[in-house]
Amino acid sequence: MRFKHLISIDDLSRDDVEYILNLAEKFLRIAKGEERATPLEGKLLANLFFEPSTRTRMSFEVAMKRLGGEVINMTAQEASSVAKGETLADTIKVVSKYADVIVLRHPLEGAARFAAEHSDVPVINAGDGAGQHPTQTLLDLYTIKKESNLKGLKIALMGDLKYSRTVHSLIKALTLFNAKIYLISPPSLALPEEFLEEVRSMTDVEEVNLEDVIRDIDVLYVTRIQKERFPDEEEYFKVAGSYKVDAEILKKAKKNMIVMHPLPRVDEIDVSVDETHYAKYFQQTFYGVPVRMAILYELLLEKFEI
Repeated sequence: MRFKHLISIDDLSRDDVEYILNLAEKFLRIAKGEERATPLEGKLLANLFFEPSTRTRMSFEVAMKRLGGEVINMTAQEASSVAKGETLADTIKVVSKYADVIVLRHPLEGAARFAAEHSDVPVINAGDGAGQHPTQTLLDLYTIKKESNLKGLKIALMGDLKYSRTVHSLIKALTLFNAKIYLISPPSLALPEEFLEEVRSMTDVEEVNLEDVIRDIDVLYVTRIQKERFPDEEEYFKVAGSYKVDAEILKKAKKNMIVMHPLPRVDEIDVSVDETHYAKYFQQTFYGVPVRMAILYELLLEKFEI
């Protein structure tokens, strides 16, 4: 196996990433239900979600079941021993006695790596605070590979660049492919300066307005403003609704440009975009299934003929 846990995109090399993307391609027909394979029969995944989730939790469940495995879920803290004061370390120690792999989403940055230190089984980070979301990054890269091209990529990241763990992970991964990155955000939600300087040392990064680059980019990656990450609600309302992508502005884009979004969206992508050929965000959610199948397979089994 190439890795024991999947905590951060920083833990993966470009070769690791390409290996996972190529493995995901082999699982594509199984993910669609067009073929059947059960290499994970008898294996059990535990979803531990301390924050709300729809796509990540369900796609992990679909991925595991498509491969013949089973899933147990903990999604309501009030119905678990956490409500009684149980520590995360103890929860992980207990659940790792029940399951073969743990998928963890937690509001605190660093929680997934902490969990891995206390687990007897592989831990997959499904998002930890404003930290990282490596499986989202891998499905994003897979989407770009399938619907555009990772080679010579020009990508604009638009929205909440300060708090978005999705963006932080994706930027790190994009540096592995020498992508040209454009950053578009309200000033108060700009990429943290320390992170920006780090990225600038690895690839070409530029802060711009959408109008400046819409004709040149291959991918427009939009994120919502995350109200739940703001320490002050008043600060959220100062920037809420400050940007929107609609079908009109996309008339200026290249014909083969694609629009991506990790979802859920609020009002940053107008529904008029949904019916255009640029919209790939719903297809993007499906690509999470073969990618997560590849990750589960890699963590749980060393040999299986696909």
